[in-house]
Amino acid sequence: MNYTKAASVNLNQENKKVIAQTEQFVKDTLAGAEAGHDWWHIHRVLNNAKLILETDEADQLVVELAVLLHDIADSKFNDGNEELGPQKAGEFLRSIHVEENIVQHVQRIIRNMSFRSGLGSVNFHSKELEIVQDADRLDAIGAIGIARTFTYGGFKNREIYNPEIPPTLNMSKEEYKNSVAPSINHFYEKLLLLKDKMNTTAGRQIADDRHRFMEIYLEQFKNEWNGKR
Repeated sequence: MNYTKAASVNLNQENKKVIAQTEQFVKDTLAGAEAGHDWWHIHRVLNNAKLILETDEADQLVVELAVLLHDIADSKFNDGNEELGPQKAGEFLRSIHVEENIVQHVQRIIRNMSFRSGLGSVNFHSKELEIVQDADRLDAIGAIGIARTFTYGGFKNREIYNPEIPPTLNMSKEEYKNSVAPSINHFYEKLLLLKDKMNTTAGRQIADDRHRFMEIYLEQFKNEWNGKR
């Protein structure tokens, strides 16, 4: 089945109601969540997605619902369970009577959008997935990405940096899931790779500046670590 729409849709009143209900559900569910994966992360990703939708045609309702629900039960915080998120998203959307084809599309996006998922076998593709994936990746890089990296590292009680533990490149999905490496390693194992993985033209353009900001930050970090000016 082809899930990609021919053109962006302007949300009608019924769809706006669905979005409002979903926003409230996500806010309630993520209350007290780790700060890098809380409601404000969702809010920023939604803004990124809307920015991309200004130039890329896709089903806006699907995109916004997938963004809102993509971290509703992140496997990192649920014993590695990668099906819990799609399951909870589907249960909620069905409870507010969203059409089944939309529910299933949102679930497929959630299953396949993460960097971790891309390290394994991905059997689904849509324009909406591309946009949601780019919007989420943009929040993982740049100034916000740096803040989120160290927030999560602190949450997991990881070292900031350890020069005796080099980054592990070309990790398998299982290696990535089980990594406990220092936070700085995450830049080389994931964040600096995201610029070249963007799907959309808008995503690539925004990523360029944020990528360079991270490079400058890492140069400064290493200088300070090594006692240089």
